[in-house]
Amino acid sequence: MRRKKFRPCHLNYADERLWDLSYLRAKCKELNLEEEYEIYQTRLMISFLSIFFILFIFVTICFLSAEIIFVEHLEMIISDLVVPKLAVFVALVSLSLNFFDNIVKRHPWVMIATSILAAYVVVLTDLAQNAYNYYVKDYPLNATFDVFVLCMIYMFLPIHSIRAAALLATSVSLTYVFYYMNSLRYEQEFEGNLEGFDALIVDILHNVGFNMMGIFFRIMNETMVRASFLDRHQFIMEELWLRNALHQESTLLDSILPPQIAKPIQDIIKNKISRSENTYDRYLVGVPRKGESFMAIQIHPDVSILYADVVNYTHLTTTLTVVDLVKVLHDLYARFDVAASAFKVQRIKFLGDCYYCVAGLVRPDPDHAKCAVSLGISMIADIQEVRAERNLDIDMRIGVHSGSLLAGVIGEAKLQFDIWGSDVEVANHLESTGKPGYVHVSGRTLNKLNPEEYSIIPGTQKAKDDPLLAGMSTYLLTAETKRNSYQSVEGVVSGSSIDIRPINTVRSTRGSHTSMTEQLRQEFRNMPVGGIDFHKHCFSRKKKEKTNTTRSGIGIFCAGFKDSSLEWNYLHQPDFMFKSSMLLAWGIGCCLIYIQIAANNFACVSCIVVDLITFFFLTSLLCLAWYKNFCWWKCGRYEFKVYGRFSCLAFHLFEKIQHSVSMRITVYLLIIICYYAVLSLIMLNCDRAQYELNYIESKLFRYEMDQGPCFHPWVFTNMVSLILGISYTFARIPFALKIFISCCETIAYVLIVFFEFAFLFQHSPTTTPYMKAEVAHCLRVSMMLITMYAKERQSEFNTKMNYKLNVDLQNKQKAADIANQSVIILLNNILPAHVVDLYINSLAKHELYYESYKMVSVMFAMLINFPMNLPSLRVLNDIITEFDRLLTAYREYYVVEKIKVVGCTYMAACGLDFNLASSIRQNTSHYRNNSLHFEVEQARSYRLTDDAKLDHDIDMNNDEVVFIMTTFALDLMRVMSACNKAYSNFFDGVLSSGQICIGISSGEIMAGVVGASQPHYDIWGNPVNMASRMESTGLPGHIQVTEESAKILEEFDIQCNYRGLTFVKGRGEIPTYFVGIDENLKFKASNRNDRNSSRRYSVMSSLDPDYQGSSSSNLTESSE
Repeated sequence: MRRKKFRPCHLNYADERLWDLSYLRAKCKELNLEEEYEIYQTRLMISFLSIFFILFIFVTICFLSAEIIFVEHLEMIISDLVVPKLAVFVALVSLSLNFFDNIVKRHPWVMIATSILAAYVVVLTDLAQNAYNYYVKDYPLNATFDVFVLCMIYMFLPIHSIRAAALLATSVSLTYVFYYMNSLRYEQEFEGNLEGFDALIVDILHNVGFNMMGIFFRIMNETMVRASFLDRHQFIMEELWLRNALHQESTLLDSILPPQIAKPIQDIIKNKISRSENTYDRYLVGVPRKGESFMAIQIHPDVSILYADVVNYTHLTTTLTVVDLVKVLHDLYARFDVAASAFKVQRIKFLGDCYYCVAGLVRPDPDHAKCAVSLGISMIADIQEVRAERNLDIDMRIGVHSGSLLAGVIGEAKLQFDIWGSDVEVANHLESTGKPGYVHVSGRTLNKLNPEEYSIIPGTQKAKDDPLLAGMSTYLLTAETKRNSYQSVEGVVSGSSIDIRPINTVRSTRGSHTSMTEQLRQEFRNMPVGGIDFHKHCFSRKKKEKTNTTRSGIGIFCAGFKDSSLEWNYLHQPDFMFKSSMLLAWGIGCCLIYIQIAANNFACVSCIVVDLITFFFLTSLLCLAWYKNFCWWKCGRYEFKVYGRFSCLAFHLFEKIQHSVSMRITVYLLIIICYYAVLSLIMLNCDRAQYELNYIESKLFRYEMDQGPCFHPWVFTNMVSLILGISYTFARIPFALKIFISCCETIAYVLIVFFEFAFLFQHSPTTTPYMKAEVAHCLRVSMMLITMYAKERQSEFNTKMNYKLNVDLQNKQKAADIANQSVIILLNNILPAHVVDLYINSLAKHELYYESYKMVSVMFAMLINFPMNLPSLRVLNDIITEFDRLLTAYREYYVVEKIKVVGCTYMAACGLDFNLASSIRQNTSHYRNNSLHFEVEQARSYRLTDDAKLDHDIDMNNDEVVFIMTTFALDLMRVMSACNKAYSNFFDGVLSSGQICIGISSGEIMAGVVGASQPHYDIWGNPVNMASRMESTGLPGHIQVTEESAKILEEFDIQCNYRGLTFVKGRGEIPTYFVGIDENLKFKASNRNDRNSSRRYSVMSSLDPDYQGSSSSNLTESSE
């Protein structure tokens, strides 16, 4: 396994590249974010400066307190007390100019100028105090603020440029170095084991170490800030995209379903996506399924229903081509939709030439009857315009009735808003018994109108003869149309001429534009930066609350997330700055090793061993950390370059350290141990007894003491300060651990100063005249500890806030994906899947899209004598849901599309996606174990062996869609039979065996999206009309098919029984057939081949375990 793991590999530098500072700078410029980044960087630096104000005042107070407490002759150092404090005051006053936004915006140079002034005020005051005490009072002192000023410049002062900060800090370091070079302090204090050159190098290395640490902090800070700024930009763009997606979703959903129905459906879809319930529920009859069926039904007690029907539509279907017919319907329905929107009427759906809608549905409207009648009059005017423009013999027959209804959606697939109730049936009958060119209304509707606005004549004789309308007064209305005519819609687009783009492409283009809007700028202004806000009184209470809410999730002392899971995830992020941290650690280690060597006055074997081990350990980690980067620099352009096992092992180890917080902590602790191992060498080589003896002798005999037996205390203190600094600066280490390590280091140092080497530190130079030297040493380390804590705590806060923003970004992306998926799901519940992308991305408003198909099988299945009340609707919902679940199994293999449900009629078609069907035929290995696929292939092979059909090109005709559609119809009957048994104890007489009538026809059709206000997918053509007639003229418990479909089914070895001549509206008497089905709901084999056994072609055999045995036995008998 190990050999296989480290086999030759390729270099993957993608993640590290994203954290490269040059890349981040280029990306900000590419996205035109540099200006906004500079503004944010200014805000960030001002926040650090606010922290520095508190820090500097606190440090000054601590020094003043220590001087008051520990100075023996306080009256002799009044100037030493006052002057440094005045310098601090001047520095703070000059830096306070940066808190005035207007000054900084008008004069950006103020930030650099005040930073230089503040730094040199502190430096020159410190050096002047030292020079005064040395030359005037003959009291040599050690510098107080040399390290503090370097930390101040790099970590707190508002200097944007890393180069400018490095130049200022370097000049400060050189100022201190030159001062000590030209002072006599070197001769007096380092005359022993630290010779002049070594003393100078040690002092320089101290400054180099702190400068390296400062530069690293600035580079790391800029990298983190730019990365988080780009993440924030992406977060904002995703948020804007989410808003657009939600707007698109709500607009689309509101155009399809009323809000009171749409909201619960929308919530259910999103909840299912969130729970990732994408597992496939096997269709098992009588077995409970996951989840419960959903039915959104509402009662509307006072509405007006309008039914409209195109007169002479049947003649149009026989005289116009399918393309021209769809153009006419689209022209009409687009006009109707615009008019319905103007009169505040909710269009429900249209069925071929029938258009029905409801007034007062979405919002209660006392004028709903007037709105519905006005729409009807407008529709008559519309169709008359179309008739004149297109020279067609068509007219409109309209019925309007006022009353109550049930409205909502049922089923699981192709959710469509529909209405039910006795008053709906009345409106339908008013339309069918009306007169072309008039609005046929009931007396109830007329009572809600102002008769003076209309021309009213009595209703038709057909209405009086209609059983449902018997005893009801009806009237024909007409009036002058008051509206702006809607122009004809002529835009017709064929499927081949439209560029279909996937949703992902559309999404990526939405979120990739780089134009900076005011909204984006405002979002960048709201990015949290932490720090102390000195202008809180200028902000509103609302903004204060927002800031407190933002910070409430992060602790005060350790800056840890209060959410433990969030803290855990934060700590386990990969550290892509590890190689930079290792470079700094290596540089600091080399400085410490040289200082240790210079501090010892004799060769030490153990010292050499420890130094070599430390050097090689740090060098090995450095090479490991930078080897991947080196390979990328050398061969980065050759992405297919193969690296050997050694390189792959190095890549693997480096990535393990990068991605493992435990390994990073281990490396961090080992580095700190190595540092203190080097530091301990100068303590181990210190002969304290000899040093004390030499000191006593030097005082007794009045000669200059040799420092040789022990180390110089200030060298030791500066080394500890340097280690303290890197203990905090090391990236991607838990902040609490850094605090613990640094506190332990400080405590250990205090113990060394006051107990282990107390005599040595007591007799070293101090920083304030007459103050105990050990106190000065502790003040130096304590000041370093507090400074680094303040810096790191602020950086940790900003880093964690940016991480929290990244988490929010991921949540927003997830929400955006859910919103996007819900839009797609909703569209797929209205349009077939292959039309969804086309509709979203390519079709303009009011634009017609259509597709032509050579062979499609259409099915109408109607539940007979099904009452339309609320209890029955619950049963109907369960039945349609079972149909939809069965449909899902078919769609996965052979694309049976549900078109619509109208009342108790279920309409479906097979053959609307040739691409999927052909791909299934080409890749059959995945479906070989499926019963339906097996039976289809067996039936197709039977056709190919039929001598009477060898001369026909069977594959090109896609005739198997008729077989699949008929198989689906038989499964509907079987599901219906199971539902009959399930509900027999609850609804006596409502459902009985075989109370479903099915009609099937096949041939050439056209499918498309028509209408203006909402997308509606429908199919048109002779097979649609014939399938509807087959259902309406059929018998319960039978599947009636046309002669063409019967011949195709017989080719698939399915018996079709000749019924006789059946009268069909618009066609006259035509021969029709019943599909042969036995008492067990199985197909009968064709008698012409002497196959008397029943054939059961159905997907139910694979979905119902109880049926598998009988199905397989029947197939065996058939094949023998």
